[in-house]
Amino acid sequence: MTTKDRQIERRWEQLHTWGPYGLLGISVVLAFASAGRLFGRSAEWYAASALIVAAVVLQLWWHGTRHRRADRGRIPSRAGTAYYVVRWAIGFALTWIDPFFAFYAAAGYMDADELIPGRWQRLGLFASAVIVAGAQAGGMPFGSGVQWILFAALLVANSGLQMVVAHLTQQEAQRSRERTETITELERTNAALQQALDENAALHAQLLVQAREAGVSDERRRLAAEIHDTIAQGLTGIIAQLQVVAGAPDLTTARTHLERASGLARHSLGEARRSVHNLAPVALADDGLPEALKKTVAEWAERTGIRAEFTVTGTAEQLHEEIAATLLRIVQEALSNAARHAHATRLGVTLSFLGDEVILDIRDDGRGFDPLALPERTRAGGFGLDGMRARAERIAGTLTIEAEPGHGTAVSARVPLVRDDR
Repeated sequence: MTTKDRQIERRWEQLHTWGPYGLLGISVVLAFASAGRLFGRSAEWYAASALIVAAVVLQLWWHGTRHRRADRGRIPSRAGTAYYVVRWAIGFALTWIDPFFAFYAAAGYMDADELIPGRWQRLGLFASAVIVAGAQAGGMPFGSGVQWILFAALLVANSGLQMVVAHLTQQEAQRSRERTETITELERTNAALQQALDENAALHAQLLVQAREAGVSDERRRLAAEIHDTIAQGLTGIIAQLQVVAGAPDLTTARTHLERASGLARHSLGEARRSVHNLAPVALADDGLPEALKKTVAEWAERTGIRAEFTVTGTAEQLHEEIAATLLRIVQEALSNAARHAHATRLGVTLSFLGDEVILDIRDDGRGFDPLALPERTRAGGFGLDGMRARAERIAGTLTIEAEPGHGTAVSARVPLVRDDR
């Protein structure tokens, strides 16, 4: 409830508390000031005085029980109905003595909704209208048929007006309750939404941690396969060549095998340096993904002697570092596989920006393979294709491989376009 609503509620409470006192005071002043005949008849004077005292006592009693009703709010009750009936009876008797006391009887218009439950409210309003209409018709009892006709017309007018006002008041109260319920429901919804946002933020942070852990694990598997497929095999070849040198029958044979061992050592050293270089995407430190891929493809072509081309389509955008690093790793894996297995003469890499996604295609004209005939991965096997697919899936992407023996290989990675938010 707002401050303004509380102020309005407090003013209504004050009106319901002090209104009957004020209306009774107005009635007393007007009655005793204008009706000199009242002073001439002691019986009516005593009756009016007794009724006024009874009215004051009734108001004091009702006012005194206010603290007990505060916990229930302004809800109709049996005590409220009894108070309303007794007050109406006092008002009717006073108005019978002098019509000016109809002001006091009109207090029934103010608080019927607070004191009388349900459908009985309309009866209470009608009873109050009877007193007011009787006073407006000239006072009770009526002395002629004209007064009765006038009373009937005024009663219809007063009661009809009060019924309309009561109906509008009920509608407004209903709308107020509905607004309060709507606001309460919105507050609950907002609280639930905020809780969901907090939970989502916590889940997002947890997913980031899991993604980093998965990335570390994936990188370890990739490096294990890299070392096994390059450096370990190179060292095995060097050992084999040195063993031949140890048993060589002549110097020429020994020198030949030493040269082979030296070549294998240089190649293994290059592979070791490349593996260390690939621990982090250094190529992305100063350049965006397109520039990094262009340099990577050019260096690979120069190292392997295979003709390679890099193409960008669409409007290039600065990608989130995780997206850029993943696509760079996929290209590096694909190039490494092509150098070791494809025996290709030409290779092409295309990076396409398509609005809400990025597509990376690597194609070669090598000897290809049958994807369905690939052997299961073992501890001694490579990790290239599975590693690329795992990288793409980790950032909500997909990776497809099209290959056929004798007709080359095509690798396509499709990932969401997430822009760099820095």
